[in-house]
Amino acid sequence: MEKQSTNSPRFSVIVPVYNRIDEVRDLLDSLSRQTLKNFEVVIVEDGSTAPCEAAVKETQGVDVKYFYKENEGRSIARNHGMERAEGDYFIFFDSDCVIPPEYFETLTRELDAHPTDCFGGPDSAHESFTTTQKAINFAMTSFLTTGGIRGGKVSLEKFVPRTFNMGFSRKVYEKVGGFREMFSEDIDMSTRIREAGFNVALIRSAYVYHKRRVDFKKFLRQVYVFGMSRITLKLLYPGSLKAVHALPAVAVIIGVVLLALSIFVSPWFLLPLGLYLLAIFVTALISTRSVVIAAKAVPASVIQICGYGCGFIKAFVIKILLGKGRNVEEEILMRKGR
Repeated sequence: MEKQSTNSPRFSVIVPVYNRIDEVRDLLDSLSRQTLKNFEVVIVEDGSTAPCEAAVKETQGVDVKYFYKENEGRSIARNHGMERAEGDYFIFFDSDCVIPPEYFETLTRELDAHPTDCFGGPDSAHESFTTTQKAINFAMTSFLTTGGIRGGKVSLEKFVPRTFNMGFSRKVYEKVGGFREMFSEDIDMSTRIREAGFNVALIRSAYVYHKRRVDFKKFLRQVYVFGMSRITLKLLYPGSLKAVHALPAVAVIIGVVLLALSIFVSPWFLLPLGLYLLAIFVTALISTRSVVIAAKAVPASVIQICGYGCGFIKAFVIKILLGKGRNVEEEILMRKGR
């Protein structure tokens, strides 16, 4: 039986939107099916040319507030939502997420048992996702591609909540402020929250289904930007760059060396790469039980590592070795629009 919410929401779900009507419809439908509705939803339309207001009005069974503003970027849109939210906690989902029915029941139970100031959860692939989406999800969450740092079962560094599934208390917002408009704004926010003395926790059972990019070209662009933004974060927080962050870049360099050796010395130098790709295929096959997804997981993983690694290398050379990086203020304001 569905549990009823109180008049004052405990959670405010804040979602920035830019031309994502179908995604918003799926997200709101999943939120309307929650077993515990102690939350409100704040949709902030960030200057979309195809607004989702009609989809919002169609939604039944959940308290939704809709705001339209000029296009300034997703971080500013999230801040716009927080200024108008009424909950004790702010929860952030991406518009391309689908939320399991027990999410807020699980989150409430975990926070009651283990209170924390800031938290996040992992993501997974829903059975309705395409095989490409499932392959990309594997690449972004597998330990073989350093996906463990994103909230998987094995972590190579301190957990950092990401805005596809992240939350923090109102008191955090009042002390730390809102998001800054930049690439990897969620990592920046999490770092500022930690530096302000708040706790940050991973709640594994509070997961979401994340559609991510629907094709490899868009996925490549996404992870390339992730790699570049890691250097931006190093400029903002000198001690934030860890050895694990450089692993994809190292993998790219090793891969290029092995390819060169295979051409000019012996094809046997390709064996390590072949074994690695085979390990990805086998691991994906065991995880997904699908030959098609496992086959697609191989190029998805190559894209994830090479895209991130190349972005990291380019930014490291330009901004650190050559000293031609943007200053911090310019970096923070660099992302306007999509």
